[in-house]
Amino acid sequence: MDAKTERKERETAPAEKTRAQPRSDRRPPGDEKRVENERADDKRAQDRQANDSPSDTNKPGLVRRYPYIAAIVAILIVLVIAAVVIWWLNARHYEWTDDAFIDARTVTVGAEIAGRITDVAVTDNQPVEAGAVLLRIDDSDYQASLKQAEAGVAAARADIANVEAQTQAQNAKIDAAGKQVAQAQAALEFAKSEDQRNRELLAKGTATQQQAQQAASTLRQDQAALDAANANAEAAKSQMAVLQAQGKSAEAKLRQAEAVENQAKTTLTRTTITAPVAGRATSITAAKGTYAQPGQVLMMFVPNDVWVKANFKETQLDLMRPGQPVDIAIDAYPEKTFHGRVDSVQAGSGTAFSLLPAENATGNFVKVVQRVPVKIVFDQPPGVYLGPGMSVVPTVKVR
Repeated sequence: MDAKTERKERETAPAEKTRAQPRSDRRPPGDEKRVENERADDKRAQDRQANDSPSDTNKPGLVRRYPYIAAIVAILIVLVIAAVVIWWLNARHYEWTDDAFIDARTVTVGAEIAGRITDVAVTDNQPVEAGAVLLRIDDSDYQASLKQAEAGVAAARADIANVEAQTQAQNAKIDAAGKQVAQAQAALEFAKSEDQRNRELLAKGTATQQQAQQAASTLRQDQAALDAANANAEAAKSQMAVLQAQGKSAEAKLRQAEAVENQAKTTLTRTTITAPVAGRATSITAAKGTYAQPGQVLMMFVPNDVWVKANFKETQLDLMRPGQPVDIAIDAYPEKTFHGRVDSVQAGSGTAFSLLPAENATGNFVKVVQRVPVKIVFDQPPGVYLGPGMSVVPTVKVR
């Protein structure tokens, strides 16, 4: 049944119902006006329905009206859902942060000695190789100190040579004294035998009293000579001990003089300040003619050995391990991607090692996700200039 037939039936139904009613069922004349009003209301309602129903019934849906657009929208929705799923499946293998910077062990270059600066060999941000001269300090005073120290070393060595010569002479004296002792000992033995023989001859009457007395006197003289020889030998040995002590003292003075000489040489080398490693000189405050004091900072030095310090959230560290590959994007070089690896994870959050660590033992504690520094090193030298503090975005593959 179509819409027109249905509408016609609705329009004719009230009239047929009225004609079908017997005359005995008609309402009194007082109710005719009310009935006419009701019929008029029904008629207006039917007219509105007749005006609305055909358009609603015959109006096609959006999908039927625009099938190509609907197909495109459906395809786009499917593609978006697929892209989101693929992104999620891929992104869960990576952790990244934009709270990361280039870091390096910046070296403070300062004077170790006092003196006037005679030459500044570099300019700000100049790249230099390891061992290159950065600046020089007047070395005239330190040259004089070195010469004085060298003279002290020469004097100490001369003292040692003198003691060695005296020692050799004293050894000769000791040998001579020993020979004198042996000679005196032999003479004493002969004198003893002569004295004994003269005593026996005197008892037999074959020797005179004078001969016996002469033998006894000779014995006493030889005994005294032996004692004197022994004393001389002991004195020579004692003098040798003195010379040995003098030799040790001279050697100690030589070592002291050599230490002074080495110190003078070291101080002289400090008048020339060189680059400890390859890098760049920056923040130069030294100037030719300036008088430098020990410990005074003259410039800063940034080595070429740099790395990335990435502050990851503690919730990102579950699967992060040393050795995992990292893609590094540097803001200064947006068209390049650098590669590296995780070197280490700091044993504690960044706030734990700050100058004033946070005190959480208070009544106003608010839990905040902490960040932990992670050191990332480059697989190959970057080949471009990188300085501490430059912003980077590292992406770590954790799965």
